[in-house]
Amino acid sequence: MYPSLPHDHGEPFEKEVGNFPPLSSFTTLSEIFKQLGDESRLRIFWLLCHCEECVINISSMVDMSSPAVSHHLKMLKAGGLIVSVRRGKEVYYKAADTEKTRLLHSTIEAMMEIACPWHRQ
Repeated sequence: MYPSLPHDHGEPFEKEVGNFPPLSSFTTLSEIFKQLGDESRLRIFWLLCHCEECVINISSMVDMSSPAVSHHLKMLKAGGLIVSVRRGKEVYYKAADTEKTRLLHSTIEAMMEIACPWHRQ
């Protein structure tokens, strides 16, 4: 049984309402977008989709302090977007090899094509 809409446009809506994802799906997506909603985390995530690096080098590449980069790395790692591996005294980070990460990376690249003029040059 579907609720009646306050304004009937004469179009059947049962099909769309029947396919409406549960609220929990939107909550999960919202959390992912929150992680990438910060430009610093977005830059770091994009970078780690292209290389594996230590905090010191990431800090240099994105022109941020090591503690700030570490904070963002912790959040990205907690969200499952990046992974780390210790080699001796250094910890190296890279994008997780998951379908979610690959999709997010390709989405970011596609959005750059649309939104960033420098990317088209």
